[in-house]
Amino acid sequence: MTKTTLSPIIAGTMNWGVWDKNLNQKEMENMIHVCYENKITTFDHADIYGSYTTETDFGKAYNSSKIARENIQLISKCGIQMISENRNNTIKHYDYSKKHIIESVEQSLKNLHTDYLDVFLLHRPSPLMQADEIAEAVTQLKSEGKIIDFGLSNFTTSQTELIRQKTTVSYNQVQFSATYFEPMMDGSFDYMQLHNIRPMSWNPLGSVFRADVPQTRRLKNLLANLVSKYHLGSDTIFLSWVLQHPANVIPIAGTVNIARIQSLHKAVELKLDKEDWFAIWSESMGNEVP
Repeated sequence: MTKTTLSPIIAGTMNWGVWDKNLNQKEMENMIHVCYENKITTFDHADIYGSYTTETDFGKAYNSSKIARENIQLISKCGIQMISENRNNTIKHYDYSKKHIIESVEQSLKNLHTDYLDVFLLHRPSPLMQADEIAEAVTQLKSEGKIIDFGLSNFTTSQTELIRQKTTVSYNQVQFSATYFEPMMDGSFDYMQLHNIRPMSWNPLGSVFRADVPQTRRLKNLLANLVSKYHLGSDTIFLSWVLQHPANVIPIAGTVNIARIQSLHKAVELKLDKEDWFAIWSESMGNEVP
């Protein structure tokens, strides 16, 4: 069970820094306020974002925002070792040693100007990860108050079970959208519901607006009718589709467009008609349900 309460939609910070939008401190501070004012109080990070720089930039912006720490929630991840001028790695790899996990969390706390992470995740599974060693690190970090909840990211059910046998897993951050719905088909969401693991969804809008293929064309044709019916934008409708799955998925929205951020929470209030939910899935598949 989770001890944390996250906002129904999470702000993803991966593109806030040098990897994409390159927001300066004032712009980042404004973005934090815009999210906060629109009921998005949880911010998703990873140590590698911005080639190990975005956490620090966010931390400075958050520190100047004057928003009370108890009013927001911070997520971060570790484990991916990238080739970067900010690291001495010679090849991209994964590290889940107890030493690295603890040092990574402590560095994230320093970067983000906080005493604790609400949620700490392992970023991607490694063939060399030792469940006992991971559990030791998590137990120590929890006992020291440096993390509240622990989870995973991009882990399969068997990989999750391996870790869960040694320590409580409260979250798994996976790819899930109307154009990529594997977790609800391969048993991942069933497993998470059985074991009280809350899914987070990265890329919850999928590839509808990024790819021009038969799948996205079908969905865009359907969307024209749904936008007219619900009087809401495409983003809102797609997020609502994700939110309606009984696994209680939390979408991670990476947009920095203020108008879009202001409309995101409408997805929480929108209840798609059941036939419309199935219409989105059917058009994505290219055929009716079995």
